[in-house]
Amino acid sequence: MIRNEYITELKSRTDAWRTECHGRKKEFKESFQTLSGIPIGPLYTPAHIADMDYLRDLGFPGEEPYIRGVHPTMYRGRTWTHRQLAGFGPPEETNKRYKFLLEQGATGINGVYDYPSLRGYDSDDPEARADVGRGGVAIDTVQDMQILFDGIPIDSVSVSLVSCQPVGNISLQSMYFANARDRGIAFDKLTGTSQNDFLLETAITIAPGVLPPKASFKLSVDAIEYCMKYVPRWNPISYAGYNYREAGCTAPQEVAFCITNAIACIEEMIRRGYDVDGFAPRLSFFNSAHNDFFEEIAKYRAARRIYCRIMKERFGAKDPRSLMYRFHVQTAGVALTAQQPLNNISRASYHALAAVLGGAQSVHVDAYDEALCTPTELSSLTALRTQQILQLETGVTKTVDPLGGSYFVEYLTNAMEERILEIIATIDDMGGIVKAVERGWVHSEISTAAFEYQAAIESGMMPVVGVNCYQIEDEKLPIELFSSPETRERQIEKLRKIKKERSDSKVRKALDAIRRCCEEDRNLMEVNVEAVAAYVTEGEITKTMKNHYGVWHPPLF
Repeated sequence: MIRNEYITELKSRTDAWRTECHGRKKEFKESFQTLSGIPIGPLYTPAHIADMDYLRDLGFPGEEPYIRGVHPTMYRGRTWTHRQLAGFGPPEETNKRYKFLLEQGATGINGVYDYPSLRGYDSDDPEARADVGRGGVAIDTVQDMQILFDGIPIDSVSVSLVSCQPVGNISLQSMYFANARDRGIAFDKLTGTSQNDFLLETAITIAPGVLPPKASFKLSVDAIEYCMKYVPRWNPISYAGYNYREAGCTAPQEVAFCITNAIACIEEMIRRGYDVDGFAPRLSFFNSAHNDFFEEIAKYRAARRIYCRIMKERFGAKDPRSLMYRFHVQTAGVALTAQQPLNNISRASYHALAAVLGGAQSVHVDAYDEALCTPTELSSLTALRTQQILQLETGVTKTVDPLGGSYFVEYLTNAMEERILEIIATIDDMGGIVKAVERGWVHSEISTAAFEYQAAIESGMMPVVGVNCYQIEDEKLPIELFSSPETRERQIEKLRKIKKERSDSKVRKALDAIRRCCEEDRNLMEVNVEAVAAYVTEGEITKTMKNHYGVWHPPLF
């Protein structure tokens, strides 16, 4: 903290500067603000952070409140994981892409699944016919998971399963574990993450026929409980703030929804009889890196401080790992443009820089063609090389938290923290995030923010190069577009063969076990790992659960 006399003098000198010097020059706009609406002044000085106490509010890397980083050496001792997203068509094709990225220096796998797999449908379901193999890889049975990771050392490579929705994750994660067991790999050798976020099913990537919020949330916590017991190095959930942001959230909403989701899971695990330090170290987060460079950095720093204090003060966590907000970052897909797509290389590069300066544990850089198609090998490689150049050539890894202590960054971090805490308090007053979803409040907040963002672009208030300024008339695409391989018929043929050759009695027994588990309110992961090993399909598991839990019709807003 700074002595009062100095602050008084500094404020006086600042006022004089604004009147006698700054005030004589005209600025481009009457006022400036961040993308999320936080006002920005022309200059920041020690007076703006005069109430901060270094040891209390900042501290040191690897120590509470972790605002300067969760590890003491950060990138001087361990780099962030280069985890490029990949997934398209049948598993045979995505397996080749995984191997290509690993050969080119990727240090982890980030596997995305097609829309039917995420929502719990089989590829032969009429509801899925238009989407099989689109947006990700098609997975119907454990055989597909075996093909997907064939020849990949999953006992030494960290794997992220982008299994967004609990209704799909409960099967996909079970298939991954069953495949590992079939390969003779002990569960304690597996490292990675499942997304498994009930908000994605009920408020973000929502579609007809979703599970009710309470049921989806239960499946999410079942996975946390199962991994705590049997897969100790696995992160069973990644609160997907990135997807919230892609749907239209502001930066404060993104973090607040993540943390209130985590609060709900922690409360439920404690209700089930577990000590917070037994599972909290494996809770993880997934955040966006959007356009507003300094706001994004402030967002990550504020999230770490808030989470540390909530874990310590609300839940009494004692293990330092329980206090750490560990997060993966993906550069903002919603910020990419179909127009002048090569500009997206620049956008994704500074998004990634914000993630690194904000202390991310792993990063995915979007490919320049993602606004148009599934990334090609060239665009995927360019995105990976962006990470490698950032790590090896820019020098940003040479010191920990290089922006820490910046008057502007610390002021913005404090302002971000205030807004996040206000939203958390609002959700707490509603009874928690599950009730906020059931009421439709989360949907309303997201849709309002999304409308305001789009209106700012369409009005020209928010410049987007190539879209509403610096356009090229009659533009010809300078890139080749990726064409996804034929998938549906290949998957249907595999399903026909599996259903013909598998044991019908084992399938009936497995589905009966799932049905009883639903009725008795037990952990569904416990029976699902065995069910998928009997070649029960994802769609069969989903239908059994929906027969018990029903489906939800979200409130209109």
